[in-house]
Amino acid sequence: MNPPRHVHVVGAGLAGLAAATALAARGVPVSVYEAGPAAGGRARSYYDRELGAVIDNGNHLLLSGNRAAMAYLARIGARDPLSGPTRAIFPFFELPSGRRWTVAPNAGRIPWWILARSRRVPGARLGEYLALHRLMRARAGETVASLLAPGELSRRLLEPLAIAALNTMPADAEARLLGAVLEQTLVHGAAACRPLVAREGLSESFVDPARAFLAARGGTLRTGARLAAIDTIADRATMLRFAATSVRVEPDEAVVLAVPAAVAPALLPGLVAPDAFEAIVNLHYGVTAELPGGAGFIGIIGGAAEWLFARPHTLSVTISAANRVVDRDAEQLARLVWPEIVAAAGLATAPMPAWRVVKERRATFAATPAQNARRPGPRTTLANVLLAGDWTATGLPATIEGAIRSGDRAAALLLEPGTPLPPGPDPA
Repeated sequence: MNPPRHVHVVGAGLAGLAAATALAARGVPVSVYEAGPAAGGRARSYYDRELGAVIDNGNHLLLSGNRAAMAYLARIGARDPLSGPTRAIFPFFELPSGRRWTVAPNAGRIPWWILARSRRVPGARLGEYLALHRLMRARAGETVASLLAPGELSRRLLEPLAIAALNTMPADAEARLLGAVLEQTLVHGAAACRPLVAREGLSESFVDPARAFLAARGGTLRTGARLAAIDTIADRATMLRFAATSVRVEPDEAVVLAVPAAVAPALLPGLVAPDAFEAIVNLHYGVTAELPGGAGFIGIIGGAAEWLFARPHTLSVTISAANRVVDRDAEQLARLVWPEIVAAAGLATAPMPAWRVVKERRATFAATPAQNARRPGPRTTLANVLLAGDWTATGLPATIEGAIRSGDRAAALLLEPGTPLPPGPDPA
């Protein structure tokens, strides 16, 4: 069976861009359609007039063990896209005690770092680290909280890590998803745990090079194109109906549907997909500073803020699993978080600078066992339509790595039907 003559990719988030660039790299013509005004989905940057600076719509921390993300950046020819410390370090600051420490995994697979006081979580008993093994051997339906041991390791590392990676509180979150993250990073030692962020911005690193890559290969990307319906005959899509136009899907063409989980079921009746979501709130402040610890970010324990990032023109904060705060007044949130930033960054007391609060109300699916069970695979009831998205069954939580992996998988199935999927965790 030959690859399709042409592929229509609906959705220009990272899942859609991964699929489109993987196909274009193999010479398959692609057309990409994006409902919004810009490509990138939840991983994009833009100029904010209030701050007078380019900001990311969300803060994203990658790890050097995110193989699909690194391969994607190499594929699209992104030049020097990521920055971070030269070694695997994770600085933390605790409120209100003011205590600082750094978690620093060692090189190699034998985790001797848990024996070194200068590298491990302060106050954690060695027996608590058995939770790492339990998480990586978690069974379906077990929550993160059910596998953690009470103590400082959970409070000062594993719970914050779970909230950041899964965007769901540990009491509700599917443990297997956190175990999958640990399996591809921490298990392999420092080489797979080096923290990385977009050097300039998410669009500059992940989106703009992909657009240039597609254009150089004859691909097209159209924004403001919201898909309203898919016409079908028998088991095939025949027409994509957008608000202002329709696009015919020829018999030798295919579709990659890389739209959000909340949108896909309306386009594919009968599709079972996650239907409960968690918010993320990001706060950006118009001030620059070099953060203690040397990593360019700090985990904050005991505050409303969870992670503080030093960006080129701002200090930016992330609050994950944010359904609990997303409806609060934006200025109230900004004033709540600013003193925490002053303390964590070691700033002199100062009036709150210009700020911007960005609320993503449906940032990710809620990573609970029930919702994880609703994640579909890439194939649909239509023979020429595949799914991609961080909400599909990648075996990972809704992260940049999961989104790109899903797009790579859809492309692989179109390019070489029946061949093994790209390297990575099997679908959940």
